[in-house]
Amino acid sequence: MKIARSELEQLAEVKTFPDQTPYKSLSVHHVLELSRRPGPSGREIEISALENGIVPERYARNMRTFSLEEQAALLQARVGVVGLGGLGGTVAEVLARMGVGHLRLVDGDRFEESNLNRQLLSTVESLGQLKSEAARERVGRINPSVDINALAEFVTAENAGAVIEGCNVVVDCLDNLRTRFVVEDACRRIGCPLVSAAVAGASGHVTTIFPEDTGLRLIYGEPGQLPLKGAETALGTLPYAVVFLATLECAEVVKVILKKGNLLRHKLLVADLMDGIVDVMNLH
Repeated sequence: MKIARSELEQLAEVKTFPDQTPYKSLSVHHVLELSRRPGPSGREIEISALENGIVPERYARNMRTFSLEEQAALLQARVGVVGLGGLGGTVAEVLARMGVGHLRLVDGDRFEESNLNRQLLSTVESLGQLKSEAARERVGRINPSVDINALAEFVTAENAGAVIEGCNVVVDCLDNLRTRFVVEDACRRIGCPLVSAAVAGASGHVTTIFPEDTGLRLIYGEPGQLPLKGAETALGTLPYAVVFLATLECAEVVKVILKKGNLLRHKLLVADLMDGIVDVMNLH
């Protein structure tokens, strides 16, 4: 469902980008006002605006790097985020601010005190709250135009396919090695790319896996021989490493959706932030 171009034109205001290029802008308040009426949602209103050459102001700083068509493609995309702790909370926030239009946010866990050092969704007030609920609330405050499907579930071999069905790309933000393989197998079955990251101490890695790729076995080995948790059990998890790796995951998600840029496919970006080292390894 779309809104009339004439109404969008009437509401639009002429502004200029920092380089002084003029553009037509639609304010957040106008989007909210229009979305309260029967008819199109905020997301559909923003897509209509972009299709008519009008920039929703919340995405103005995305322009110049992305085109109107590319921003509309982000709004039409469906991304699953599995795990809403340190990595997942940051990924959900960044993708909402980017304007990814559909987010499926999955985690059956609740916040505890040890999460406070690195999990952006956690606060003293939210201790004991479901992470999926906190993610839904946070994304809704950041960008009400995003369609949110929050699932208070732990992913298992039995439910993985249903959990990620319909997604254009899935983001692995788990801290459980065996469940990573469950998610990868489900992505392979439904033909969905997977962006995966892990953090331990001040280090971590990220990669992008397509359904036909060998994937996680090139990093971890065979899943049946793995412990439940990785190196973070010995090294802890530092907040700046979590945010760094999560933003790299978001960059990969955007590249997958827009089919532009060089993906970390068949590659593993490895970062050691204590020694200031970032390297990219080929996976064979």
